[in-house]
Amino acid sequence: MRTEDDAVLHAFVEGRRTALFRSAYLLCGDRHEAEDLVQSTLVKVVLGGRHHGRLDNIEAYARKTLVNTFIAARRRFWRREQAYGELPDRVGHEPDTDTGLAVRAALARLTAKQRAVLVLRYWDDLSVEATAELLGMRENTVKSHTARGLAALRAEMAEELV
Repeated sequence: MRTEDDAVLHAFVEGRRTALFRSAYLLCGDRHEAEDLVQSTLVKVVLGGRHHGRLDNIEAYARKTLVNTFIAARRRFWRREQAYGELPDRVGHEPDTDTGLAVRAALARLTAKQRAVLVLRYWDDLSVEATAELLGMRENTVKSHTARGLAALRAEMAEELV
């Protein structure tokens, strides 16, 4: 039984790591932080899977763990500071279009919960009901976070494009 569960967990980690990374990147806006977030999430998923025996819906458990880990990290005091030793001479990530950069910058200025709702609804293509269940919110709360988040994004993008 243990080897079957381990095989399922291993297959999940191998198959969904990239998708989780994309969602994490949209949540936090930083490649290295997204990698750390995915790593923490996968550790929690594997330990949770081994501890609970069998996870009925490992995909939903992983998404919820990812979002909860992200939101919890944003609450920490040390996240408010950003110390830099030496700045790099060149950009550390792949080139991106101006619009993509503007959208990610605008997304980064939203609250953590608004960002989580928008990423789950529009990037992971979850329904209002699935998003509410995943975040432990009422459906109306998800709808209001969606509306406010989209309004803020539109306002930011209008300023960027002018």
